[in-house]
Amino acid sequence: MTSDHDTLWHRCAHLGRVLLPLMDQEPWRQARRHENLRTWGIDTVEGERLIEVFAALAAHAVVAEAAVSAAEFDALPLSPVAEAATGKRDIELLAGLPDTFADGRDGQAVDLFRLYTYQGGHTSRWLFQLSRELHHALLVLAERSPMPSPTCGDVFRQAAEAGLLQ
Repeated sequence: MTSDHDTLWHRCAHLGRVLLPLMDQEPWRQARRHENLRTWGIDTVEGERLIEVFAALAAHAVVAEAAVSAAEFDALPLSPVAEAATGKRDIELLAGLPDTFADGRDGQAVDLFRLYTYQGGHTSRWLFQLSRELHHALLVLAERSPMPSPTCGDVFRQAAEAGLLQ
């Protein structure tokens, strides 16, 4: 049986997975992001996966702090997730995560994020740059939304309408 905590992480991870494909509906955004990643010295595949997990970690930090249940996740506004991406320290984003992940990719990405957090040096700068990229992506999605204060559920609806949900 899946716990509420595991279901909540799954919803957070799903938000991270649909974020960049939604942004890339305007193809120039992907090209700009890839250019930024290369300029920063970050492999594009690794950088995009880190942005995905960063989004999941930021959402998870917000829901953990606000004691939001998995059933309430879709009502979570995007604005506090965007704020958490740049306002919380990397180490804070790692607090309260599941011990294991149903999706091995999530576990690997969280481990890479954890390694970069503790490694310091240029990887700390990478995480800072990725946090800014994530913050920007969430703000763009919020601005695109026809809703005045878009939620995670609105992002999932946009992704479904665009055929991006699996």
